[in-house]
Amino acid sequence: MKVMRLLSSLKHDESERGIFHLGRALVKNEHTSIIISSADEDNDLVRRLKRDGNHYHQLYMNKKSWLSLLQVAPLRRLIEKYDPDIIHVHSRTPAWILHLALRRARVKRRPKLVSTMYGFYPINKYSQALLDVDTIITVSDSVTDYLTKGLRREELDPRVIKRIYRGVDTRRYPYRHNPSVYWLRHTFAEYPELEHKKWLVFPTIIGKEYGQEWLIDILGNLQDQFPNIHVIIMDEDYRSDDVAHEDFRQRSNTLELSDRITYVGSKRNDMREWLSAANVVMALANQPESIGINALQAIHLGTPVIGWDQAAFSEILRPLYPQGLVKKYNANALCKAVRHQLESVTRPEMTTKFTIREMIDETIGVYKNLHEQALAEEKAAADALAVRRHKKVFGVHSDPIITKKTAHKIKLVKDKSNTL
Repeated sequence: MKVMRLLSSLKHDESERGIFHLGRALVKNEHTSIIISSADEDNDLVRRLKRDGNHYHQLYMNKKSWLSLLQVAPLRRLIEKYDPDIIHVHSRTPAWILHLALRRARVKRRPKLVSTMYGFYPINKYSQALLDVDTIITVSDSVTDYLTKGLRREELDPRVIKRIYRGVDTRRYPYRHNPSVYWLRHTFAEYPELEHKKWLVFPTIIGKEYGQEWLIDILGNLQDQFPNIHVIIMDEDYRSDDVAHEDFRQRSNTLELSDRITYVGSKRNDMREWLSAANVVMALANQPESIGINALQAIHLGTPVIGWDQAAFSEILRPLYPQGLVKKYNANALCKAVRHQLESVTRPEMTTKFTIREMIDETIGVYKNLHEQALAEEKAAADALAVRRHKKVFGVHSDPIITKKTAHKIKLVKDKSNTL
């Protein structure tokens, strides 16, 4: 089975897409894995893919760029070269390029198409290319519900929607992982204000949709009861170009809470250490989350997570850590949940749900089902063609289940009688 996957970027949401794990699994099971994205050939991530046995090609399919249309012909040539059984698109721009490339592609059999809906994309013309496929993979029940409500019933008939949760690599995020002494010493040397504090980790950047303003409610209400409470934000210390960031800084300064907030930056490769060292990880997005990967990673590490009871956070916390769910947008309930967690620590139990292994197995299962369906369709078409040819030669009422030798004899008799 040949599987081709199209991406705008390799770096974006690597942990959510499982690009490397899925490619490795395909190669290990003796399938052909072809990956096409805009990353340069000398990129570390590309070298990693090639080392695992994937075929890699670079095409600049940047999001929402008209220049990406220049890649239609190169993509068509790659499709004709590999003649893939499955093509999996991970974003909207590559999906449009794919549909245009397939129009004149000379292939033995049209490949089966798979797309993944990673978020609550607007159901419009731009998203249509993701929907015109054989199977749509959604990353949560929330996205599935959003998609089915946004489409008319007749539009859903030719499609199959398959929900596959994003998974965590349990080898990289093992239960009850502890940061090394070296990492702790280095961290306290860089951020001395964090030593002997209760860490509330906000594992995302600041933005209007991420809910950082709720952190001010927590600090303002709990700082007297917990004088060592401290918020850690995965964002840069100062971003003047961001209105939400500037507003948050001004509010925290006005309320004299800035000394209880540390910005450690988002471009780090030690997220696992921050999540495992945290007392609580906060999941406070104002807009419904479709994946919630950081909350999921924290749960697998055994770190308590407190988040709004909505969308992906509900789907993750309800089966794994229900005491972390809070009625959405309720500041009193949020502060109460944080207080309870700091007073009496209750950690999530070890789980085998939401793993990368589970995600890969289900995704490859989708590929195999489509491949088998394609083979069955090809066989049915070949059988139908054989019957039509037989009827054309021997007549409509003849029995198609006869040997070639007998058919030849019958034809000779017919020819002889016609001559007479």
